[in-house]
Amino acid sequence: MPASFSAALLITSLVIFIFYNFAFIFALLKKRNDIADIAWGIGFLIATICPLFLYGIHSQRSIIATALIFIWSTRLSLHIYKRNSGKTEDYRYLAWRNEWGRYFYIRTYLQVFLLQAIFLIIIVTPVLLINSNQRQGITWLDLIGIAVWIFGFIFETIADHQLATFLSNSNNQGLILTKGLWHYSRHPNYFGEITLWWGFFILALSVKGGIFSIISPITITYLIIKVSGIPLLEKKMAENTAFKKYKEQTSALIPWMRKNQ
Repeated sequence: MPASFSAALLITSLVIFIFYNFAFIFALLKKRNDIADIAWGIGFLIATICPLFLYGIHSQRSIIATALIFIWSTRLSLHIYKRNSGKTEDYRYLAWRNEWGRYFYIRTYLQVFLLQAIFLIIIVTPVLLINSNQRQGITWLDLIGIAVWIFGFIFETIADHQLATFLSNSNNQGLILTKGLWHYSRHPNYFGEITLWWGFFILALSVKGGIFSIISPITITYLIIKVSGIPLLEKKMAENTAFKKYKEQTSALIPWMRKNQ
């Protein structure tokens, strides 16, 4: 890895650690651990900017990567804020609040905020490499990476909008969204999220050490498919009869034609 990246990684990790400590304190004051979900997008923007303070904006690739992070993080944080505004704490955090009992504070700090900070640093690796590298010029790999990112971002944004619109209609309470992108995938928003991070990885392949940033899309893919994304949501919906039928007919992640049953 380039020395410039090592320095950027060290400084960025320190800044993100401080940021998440403030986020933890704010969450305690507000008594809402789902603030961590809003902090997630903001944290990526902060991490992206850190190398620019060290080395400046030195290439078109840096400008593009920073702009893409700004667009993604702003949309995501605003989307989650609007989704949670005026409602009780997200069901996942409520469950942990009750489950952790007297260990609530220490487990909240370690398993929600500190762990999220660690994953953030791992996932933002492609952008840190780009923003700490001096290589100039746009390559064909950059164009492919940008195209993949745009596809993933649009896919995720449309899926989130379709779900938000569906949930805003009180007549849909207890029903399952099976139209639009949700007709072809049970989690099209997650598919878009995974796709755009593979786009960042492809964008980073044009700089020295970029291949090592493959840890980023692999990590986010694993987390969504096996840990905190699909498994938690599908566990919540397991007893819903309509969801059981939907699950049998519809692809879990990658959009595909539904099975006729």
